[in-house]
This record gives sequence, structure tokens and C-alpha cells, in this order.
Amino acid sequence: MRLLLLGGPRFLGRAVTEAALAAGHEVTFFNRGQTHPELYPEVERLAGDRAGELDALRGRSWDAVVDTCGYLPEVVRASASALADSGTYCFVSSISVYRDFTKVNDEESPVAELGDLPADEVTDESYGPLKALCEGAARNVFGGRALVVRPGLIVGPYDPTGRFTYWPHRIARGGEVLAPAPPESQTQVIDVRDLGAWIVDLCSRGVDGTYNATHPGVSWRVLLDTCREVASSEAEITWVSPEFLVEQEVGEWMELPLWLVDPSLEYADRVDVSRAIDAGLTFRPLAETVRGTLDEAEPTDAAGLAPVREATLLEAWHGRG
Repeated sequence: MRLLLLGGPRFLGRAVTEAALAAGHEVTFFNRGQTHPELYPEVERLAGDRAGELDALRGRSWDAVVDTCGYLPEVVRASASALADSGTYCFVSSISVYRDFTKVNDEESPVAELGDLPADEVTDESYGPLKALCEGAARNVFGGRALVVRPGLIVGPYDPTGRFTYWPHRIARGGEVLAPAPPESQTQVIDVRDLGAWIVDLCSRGVDGTYNATHPGVSWRVLLDTCREVASSEAEITWVSPEFLVEQEVGEWMELPLWLVDPSLEYADRVDVSRAIDAGLTFRPLAETVRGTLDEAEPTDAAGLAPVREATLLEAWHGRG
């Protein structure tokens, strides 16, 4: 298979490239050449900018195109139109497209609408609706050859976001660790290597349609116990109530990564992934994801409780009442 990757080999693009090359496929990059230009010297590189400089794509076609970096519908429409003679167009979307997270979403659930939000600016509010419009742009050009993949939180080696990454590294540091109760609550993530390999497999088989792509879910207890085991850590987990965290104005998702308490997001970590599993999506053991994160992903200041903030919260938790 001849595969074109729109975007650089940074995170998901890197996993797609690794899987494609390992399977013997021929890979071409189209990007600005700014992301890890030293990697994959055997890969053909086409220079351009999908926001307007598409000349390198014109007159060429591939068996499959994987679009990992489409956020604005007009940009996706332009890229897809330039590649209309290619085979499968895989657009990597997001579960954020769904309109309502007070229930379990499957691929037939209604998607969010942009409304009065600008169509040329990505914000926290517009991200999901814009991704939904991008899906439509890809389908309008490729029709039955469009493949839409809606991942949950992508994690693992080379993760630049620091969200999931916070937890394995925090547990590895040891000491008392603040964690959101209840420990039986669920979180959903997808290892980037599982996602990348599955995308390549779908493209090689010419599969179309729309798929949620994340793990069925694990409990917070299992997640943090696995982090302890993999890191050989004696960290002590202190489960703190959501009411206390809200009272202390702890930020969801980023300050305390993966934690969601907003009632409107109750089922954001329970999307239905049965269609993807039926289409061949498989999952490595969580321990492998944790190990890959510890070895190949660094925590960032943008995600996670600062040590002083965590210590202050724990002191207040123990001293309450």
C-alpha cells in the first residue's frame, strides 16, 4: 500500500508511520518539514502547507491518505479535493464531536453544531463542532471511501500533552499521591501504538465508515495500581472526594489530569467502542502503555498538580472537619 500522511511524525503520525513501515507499506509525508525531519530518511517528503500550499499533492494519488492534523473544515476540504483520486481518506477526528455526554455515545449519536462560533478559530468550545464539520468535508469529497476515526484521549510514547503522562511519572516519584475518588470510577484512553496500527490496518483493507476509537475503560484504581507496579513505586494513594476537589477549585482534566466532575460530561469516559472492536481494534496490556509513557514521554508544566499545590491540598484534606 502507498500511504500519504498529512502531518508530521510527532505523535499519532509517528505511530502510523512505524506501523506502516513495519508492515512493508510505502509512506510519503506532506508537511512543512518542521517536525522531526531527522526521522525516517527512507520516507518520501513533500513540502507544503495544507492551509494553502498544496501544489506538491496535485496530480498525484495514493492508496490511502491519513489526515492526523485537520481542524478547520475548509482546510480539510481543500486537502481532500487535491487528493480526490486517491483511495481511502482516513480523517482522524475526536469523540469530542458528540453533542451530549449525559449518555453513552455510539457512532450514530448526534454531533455538536458550531452555531454562532467562528468557523476559522479552534477554541475549547469550537473544537468538537469543527471536527464534526471536518468529517463532513472529508465525506463530501470521498463519499464511500471516507474513513472517520474518533479517538478518545491518545496516550503513550511521545505524548506531547502531559495529561495521561502525569500519572505514571507522579506515581514513580513516590510519596503521598492525591487521586480523585471514587477509585471505581472509569477513565478511557487509547495507546497511540494500538491506534496507529489499527488505522494502517483499516486503510490497507479499504475499510470505510465511522468508528469510536478508545479503550473500553479501566478504573482509576486499576490505572494507578498498574502505575505503581510498573514503576516499582511505594507511592501511597490518597483518594480525595470530588466535593472537596470542587471546593478547592481544582481544575478538571488538565490540573488534575483525566478527572471529570462536570455532570454534563458524566459519560465522556464511557463511549461505545464495540464497532471498532468488531473492526479489529485491539489493546495492549495497560502495563505496556504505562511503561512506554515512563520511557518515552515527559511530563509537562501544562498538565498536572504542581507539587506545592498537591501538598497543600493533601494537608487540607487530612485536616478537614
